[in-house]
Amino acid sequence: QVRLVESGGGSVQPGGSLRLSCVASGSIYRINVMAWYRQPPGKQRELVAKLTSGGDTVLADSVRGRFTISRDSAENTVNLQMNGLEPEDTAVYYCHVNLTPRNADWGVTYWGQGTQVTVSS
Repeated sequence: QVRLVESGGGSVQPGGSLRLSCVASGSIYRINVMAWYRQPPGKQRELVAKLTSGGDTVLADSVRGRFTISRDSAENTVNLQMNGLEPEDTAVYYCHVNLTPRNADWGVTYWGQGTQVTVSS
């Protein structure tokens, strides 16, 4: 069984910063992909940033240069540092992890419960 726990959401003024963290725990053999998605009000969920086990990084065009994704492999943690926040970044942010469980040969995808980020003056 695997559990994802997110933290770090909140409210901030435009131009401010927040740091989101997601910790994966449980029966994990290998983490393949760690990512952050977001769902703005009334819109579909979209990819914000993705980090593969090989070190490849993908950032959405809308956040490139402002957001940074990083991973602490020893702690099975993925972080999203968000700087220069804009009202358009307001959304529920979800941690997304694809991992191979112990005693398995296939990847399984898990989602966090979501954390609210609100950017307004």
